[in-house]
Amino acid sequence: MAKSNKFAGGIVLLLALLAGFAGVAHGCTYVTQDIDICCDFASANLLRLQKALLGLHPVHRMTPKRKKLELTRETCGQFKDLYLDTDIGQLDCVSFVEGVGDYREIKRASEFVKMQDMQICVMSIDALIRAKKAMNRPRDKEAILQLEAIKSLKTRRPERR
Repeated sequence: MAKSNKFAGGIVLLLALLAGFAGVAHGCTYVTQDIDICCDFASANLLRLQKALLGLHPVHRMTPKRKKLELTRETCGQFKDLYLDTDIGQLDCVSFVEGVGDYREIKRASEFVKMQDMQICVMSIDALIRAKKAMNRPRDKEAILQLEAIKSLKTRRPERR
């Protein structure tokens, strides 16, 4: 089965949740204020992402005039990453994650996690630890300790269903 996420309105996106919120999905208490995803940067997927975000008024947060997100099939190929501000917060869309790889590698290193009434593709705890170690940022050190402790607890006892 292909790893994809079905959102409101039946929009299916090829993406995986990364970083802080992926850590939270695994039980980490270290939270960031943005949402990070790795996604397929094919035009069709980026156009679906734009459609899914439409009501949140996304703008490019790294451009001086904070241009509105207005992707076309032709302009999609210009992007390797998208750093957006929306009405509900920041969304970082990347095509590559240090320590893990591109979207195809991230997809292989991900699992589905139930969140509310949806199944969300989330980077596995092992891949998340690799990525945080590769980035080697001071703010990731506590998250790495927590993720390694969670992983250790999960391997000691069978998961309850």
